[in-house]
Amino acid sequence: MELLKDIRAIDLFIYLRKHNTFIISDLHIGYEESLHDSGFFIPKQGYDELIRRIEKALNGLNIDKIIINGDILHSFSKIKLKERDKVKKIFNIIEKYGNIIILRGNHDKSLKFIFPKYDILEEVILDDILITHGDVINKHSKDKNIRTIIIGHEHPAISLRSNVRIEKYKCFLKGKFRLKNLIVMPSCNLFVEGTNMLKDKLLSPYLKDISDFKAFIIEDKIYDFGKLKKLESY
Repeated sequence: MELLKDIRAIDLFIYLRKHNTFIISDLHIGYEESLHDSGFFIPKQGYDELIRRIEKALNGLNIDKIIINGDILHSFSKIKLKERDKVKKIFNIIEKYGNIIILRGNHDKSLKFIFPKYDILEEVILDDILITHGDVINKHSKDKNIRTIIIGHEHPAISLRSNVRIEKYKCFLKGKFRLKNLIVMPSCNLFVEGTNMLKDKLLSPYLKDISDFKAFIIEDKIYDFGKLKKLESY
C-alpha cells in the first residue's frame, strides 16, 4: 500500500523505495514474558511468526538500511538473558538484508549497555524525511526541508464492531503535523494490541486533533479505511 510517493506500507513495516530503507517499529521484546509472568497464557509461536513476517516483507526488496524505530525492549528495568537472546536473533537475521540503524525509544534506556556495537540515534533524516520514535517532539520537526515525519511509539489500532463482536486491528495512520506529512507506524509485536485511536488517550505529542487522519488497517492485506472521523460511529 502506497502511503505517500515512494513510501510503502508492507504488512507491519515501511519501505522507503527511493532510499532502499526498511523500517521496523516497536518490537517490545520481553512483552510476552511480562504477560506470562502476570498469569496470561501466551502462545509460543508469536516470536517466530514475527521473524517470518519480517523476512517475508524483506524478501525481494532492494535494501541498504534497516531502521529499528525505538522500543526494541519492553522492560524499563533489568533485561533477562532470554530477552537479550531474542534481540540478538532478530538482529542476526535482519543484518543479512542490510545495515541496522537503531533509534532510541522511551523503553530503551539500557540498550547501549547490552549492545555496545550499535550507535543509538535520536533520528534519521533521509532527504526530506525525518524518522524518529515519537515519544517527544524531535528538534528537526520544524526544519523547513523536512516534508514527512515517520514515528512509532503510539501503537495505533482501530476497534470495530461487528454485531456483538468487537475486533481490534493494528493500523498505520497518515495525517499532518504542522503542515508536514505525518505517518504513524504500528507496533510490530503481535501481542501488543495498541491504542484504539477512536477512544483511547493518545500518547505521542505529535498527535493532537487526529480526526482528519486516515487509517490503513492491517489484516490479510492493508485496507484504506478513510478518515478517523468517519469511523467514530463504528
